[in-house]
Amino acid sequence: MIGLPPGVRVHLAAGPVGMRKGFDGLSVLVQEELRRDPFSGHIFLFRGKRGDRIKALYLSIGVET
Repeated sequence: MIGLPPGVRVHLAAGPVGMRKGFDGLSVLVQEELRRDPFSGHIFLFRGKRGDRIKALYLSIGVET
Protein backbone atom coordinates (compact mmCIF):
# COMPACT_ATOMS: atom_id res chain seq x y z
CA MET A 1 0.00 0.00 0.00
CA ILE A 2 1.30 3.44 -0.94
CA GLY A 3 0.65 6.14 1.62
CA LEU A 4 -0.50 9.36 -0.01
CA PRO A 5 -0.84 12.83 1.45
CA PRO A 6 -4.36 14.09 2.19
CA GLY A 7 -6.08 15.81 -0.70
CA VAL A 8 -4.43 13.76 -3.46
CA ARG A 9 -6.84 13.12 -6.33
CA VAL A 10 -6.77 10.26 -8.83
CA HIS A 11 -7.46 11.16 -12.46
CA LEU A 12 -8.23 8.40 -14.97
CA ALA A 13 -7.66 9.09 -18.67
CA ALA A 14 -10.74 7.90 -20.58
CA GLY A 15 -9.07 6.73 -23.80
CA PRO A 16 -6.43 4.08 -24.34
CA VAL A 17 -2.77 5.12 -24.29
CA GLY A 18 0.28 3.44 -25.82
CA MET A 19 2.18 1.78 -22.99
CA ARG A 20 5.53 2.65 -24.61
CA LYS A 21 5.11 6.28 -23.51
CA GLY A 22 7.54 7.32 -20.80
CA PHE A 23 7.18 9.93 -18.08
CA ASP A 24 7.75 12.80 -20.50
CA GLY A 25 5.08 11.58 -22.93
CA LEU A 26 2.56 10.98 -20.16
CA SER A 27 3.28 14.41 -18.69
CA VAL A 28 2.48 15.99 -22.05
CA LEU A 29 -0.80 14.05 -22.19
CA VAL A 30 -1.72 15.30 -18.73
CA GLN A 31 -1.05 18.89 -19.78
CA GLU A 32 -2.66 18.81 -23.23
CA GLU A 33 -5.48 16.27 -22.95
CA LEU A 34 -6.49 16.45 -19.30
CA ARG A 35 -5.54 20.14 -18.94
CA ARG A 36 -3.92 19.47 -15.56
CA ASP A 37 -0.51 20.11 -14.05
CA PRO A 38 1.50 16.86 -13.89
CA PHE A 39 3.53 18.33 -10.99
CA SER A 40 0.41 18.99 -8.88
CA GLY A 41 0.99 15.95 -6.66
CA HIS A 42 -2.12 14.15 -7.97
CA ILE A 43 -2.11 10.66 -9.52
CA PHE A 44 -2.87 10.18 -13.22
CA LEU A 45 -3.80 6.72 -14.50
CA PHE A 46 -3.68 5.57 -18.12
CA ARG A 47 -4.95 2.27 -19.48
CA GLY A 48 -3.36 0.32 -22.32
CA LYS A 49 -4.99 -0.18 -25.70
CA ARG A 50 -5.92 -3.77 -24.85
CA GLY A 51 -7.30 -2.72 -21.47
CA ASP A 52 -5.15 -5.20 -19.55
CA ARG A 53 -2.52 -2.76 -18.22
CA ILE A 54 -2.47 0.47 -16.27
CA LYS A 55 0.34 2.99 -16.04
CA ALA A 56 0.43 5.58 -13.26
CA LEU A 57 2.09 8.98 -13.21
CA TYR A 58 2.72 10.51 -9.79
CA LEU A 59 5.11 13.44 -9.59
CA SER A 60 5.33 14.98 -6.15
CA ILE A 61 8.10 17.51 -6.80
CA GLY A 62 7.55 20.55 -4.64
CA VAL A 63 4.55 19.05 -2.84
CA GLU A 64 4.77 18.60 0.91
CA THR A 65 4.36 14.98 1.98
